[in-house]
Amino acid sequence: MISASLLWVIVGGVLEPVWVVMLKKYDTAKSRKWVWLVLTVVFMYLSPMCVGMAMDDMDLGTAYSMWTGMGAVFTMVAGYLLYHERVDRIKVALVFMILVGVVGLHLTAGARS
Repeated sequence: MISASLLWVIVGGVLEPVWVVMLKKYDTAKSRKWVWLVLTVVFMYLSPMCVGMAMDDMDLGTAYSMWTGMGAVFTMVAGYLLYHERVDRIKVALVFMILVGVVGLHLTAGARS
């Protein structure tokens, strides 16, 4: 069963690329740039807030490492899907190593006492 802390980290990791995509939309928008700016700021707040919630029951280093790892992976996937950024075998291998690290951190991390 997924712990509440892990769920908070996952939500934060999923929200991380959202603000990055909103920032790119802001940068490239021809009009209504303020909408993209507001969305960027909102998601920039929500993502680390979720990780902060996870740190109630999870070690700081574990929560932060998992969050940044998931954020990096999901941001690369968003770049590929939304902006057709190039993904080669080396990038896939490196992302796989990040995922292995994230899973390893989860498996070896115990609840704080």
